[in-house]
Amino acid sequence: MTNRTPLRRGWTTGACATAAAKSACAALLTGDFPDPVTITLPNGATTAFTLAEATRTETTATAAIVKDAGDDPDVTHGALIRVTLSPAPPGAGLIFRAGEGVGTITRPGLPIPPGEPAINPVPRAMIRTALTEIAGPDPDFIVEIAIPGGETLAERTLNARLGIIGGLSILGTTGIVIPFSCAAWIDSIHRGIDVARASGLTHIAGATGRTSERAVQTLHALDDVALIEMGDFVGGMLKYLRRHQLPRVTIAGGVAKITKLAQGRLDLHSKRHAVDRAALAALAPALTAPIMEANTIAEILTLAQSSGIDLGTTIADAAWHTAASVLAGTGTTLDIVIFDREGRLAGRTTPSPVHDLAPDPGLNLRS
Repeated sequence: MTNRTPLRRGWTTGACATAAAKSACAALLTGDFPDPVTITLPNGATTAFTLAEATRTETTATAAIVKDAGDDPDVTHGALIRVTLSPAPPGAGLIFRAGEGVGTITRPGLPIPPGEPAINPVPRAMIRTALTEIAGPDPDFIVEIAIPGGETLAERTLNARLGIIGGLSILGTTGIVIPFSCAAWIDSIHRGIDVARASGLTHIAGATGRTSERAVQTLHALDDVALIEMGDFVGGMLKYLRRHQLPRVTIAGGVAKITKLAQGRLDLHSKRHAVDRAALAALAPALTAPIMEANTIAEILTLAQSSGIDLGTTIADAAWHTAASVLAGTGTTLDIVIFDREGRLAGRTTPSPVHDLAPDPGLNLRS
């Protein structure tokens, strides 16, 4: 394992759309499609893309690029990013439109207002820069972006929950896809919080997985838009909520991940932190031997329940204090709920405000 090949980086949908738009613009003005076509990324670097399609009519030019996400398990890897360019009235600037498989914004709280195609600000800026290189300052074009099959692919994303209907988003802040990057997931957490706030919600729930998400939704009768798929990134969610406050927050998860939170961890991934079994045994001294010998934390919870020990609530209480230390001073009401593998409630805290607490100096609260 020490000689693994480095993971290969890829390109965002925004970078692919920029390259396709630039080639189509050149074809519309000169009759020729640059292939490969070179674009400038936000960091100033340049990269070239090979066209998969290139067609022209008297009034339009269409170019398409197959997205290569590198070694990242991106749902859009291999998708066709197609851009059709046509002239806009003088002074109109760039008019972006959603073609087949590109979604439309329907809820407030996202970087693009409702009614607009789901083409994020950085890709829009990249496309503007690329077209300016070809057509000069203040270009006037209609830019339609399509991803054939994108509506089906979008079912594997959080778009519908965020109010992006009809397809995928054109994304990217750097133009580059970094394999297995945490940044994209944390960004989706932030956007989910933004949408919930803009929708006027007062209570959201961050869940570590689908079982706990379904269970907490039923427990608190929450709308879909109130559900934040935080996964292992409880710290990423809480730090954002510290700056973008909501009246009430619930954290829901299985016993193993919530135990890590109880032990002061804000990153719950199994490869980065393991449960401290000795510390867990200190919470239930009567189960010290089983805790040290059990195969899983879920097994420990079952043993505690059969022994009449409410270990789940004890863990939830400790987890509350870790999370509350991040939110300290906000006045947010916080509660923790733990569910077993079947979605049954296995421990919970009473919802309580955190405004009386001081931030824990041992926690990194910067981002």
